[in-house]
Amino acid sequence: MHTVAKHSLFSPLTIRGVTLRNRIVMSPMCQYSSHEGLANDWHLVHLGSRAVGGVALAMVEATAVLREGRITPGDMGIWGEEHIAPLAKIAAFIESQGAVPGIQLAHAGRKASRGAPWHGPKTVPPAEGGWQVFGPSDLPFDATFAQPTALDNSGIDRVVDGWEAAAKRALQAGFKLIEIHAAHGYLLHQFHSPISNQRTDDYGGSLENRMRLTLRVAERLRGALPGDMPLFVRISCTDWAAGGWDIADSVELAKRLGPLGVDLIDCSSGGTVPKPNVTMTPGYMVPFARRIRAEAGIKTGAVGLITEPRQAEAILTAGDADLIFMGRELLREPYFAIKAQAALGEPMHWPVQYGYAVKK
Repeated sequence: MHTVAKHSLFSPLTIRGVTLRNRIVMSPMCQYSSHEGLANDWHLVHLGSRAVGGVALAMVEATAVLREGRITPGDMGIWGEEHIAPLAKIAAFIESQGAVPGIQLAHAGRKASRGAPWHGPKTVPPAEGGWQVFGPSDLPFDATFAQPTALDNSGIDRVVDGWEAAAKRALQAGFKLIEIHAAHGYLLHQFHSPISNQRTDDYGGSLENRMRLTLRVAERLRGALPGDMPLFVRISCTDWAAGGWDIADSVELAKRLGPLGVDLIDCSSGGTVPKPNVTMTPGYMVPFARRIRAEAGIKTGAVGLITEPRQAEAILTAGDADLIFMGRELLREPYFAIKAQAALGEPMHWPVQYGYAVKK
């Protein structure tokens, strides 16, 4: 039986019908290791080890709602029934270790059909297994990216339908929480930013129009999910570029998402332009989570160079965010959460199977 935590980082948080055992979240981190979108043993070990390591929520990487929504041919997918069973195995194991299994549903838009990063930055042409890419406008991300086709209204409707169908498959697979990916220069974020969205119809121009697709997706998913299932949205709070999406826009979006039944805004940034004007320092995106939490009255997650237990604790105790999302640090150290317990003087909760190594 666990004792009551002395620190905010290890206090539980209940959102709808789900209780997180602490405030540490494994961010969705692309592994580029699927074939035709199928999860495999790499993903089981990768996510399972973070659940064993003590995180509260283990989030499956950006998972494509449509086949053409993958960033690379190695991306995870959930566009077909065949994707459910291997994902279900992962969700069940995460839950068996006391963590909550979550999944991020995504569409890469104009940043799709790329090679895995370890192969160098390049577009994969159709002759080599690539595909036609889509975006709000026919503007490529840069000269090395494929020319996108602007989505028409039927294409937009297909995207929304794809998100809903993917969410229903995620439910079948046993996930307890869903996050909509509307950040990092991928499709929904492409609609947000005037840099990537130069439409003149109901999905372009005004802020209201540029938010429309994300709001449609959120409303559709909230209607498709059980009332006790949390729904998160990851956004880029700024493009870090003149004339782009900014934090004031993000506050307005969050104010609209909350009443639609979104429970938390996962506050990231960037992705619209190749060379953003940003200096990355520890916790550099935390002010976005603080402002959205205060002004939109919604829970937030803080991300971005959060690598130390006391740093994470300070963010929570200051009221800047409700959850700490960690990506690269948890890639480097799967047992960060357990080691953070020791660093903060909390009881360490190692898996019983490791008792031989950690008994006093």
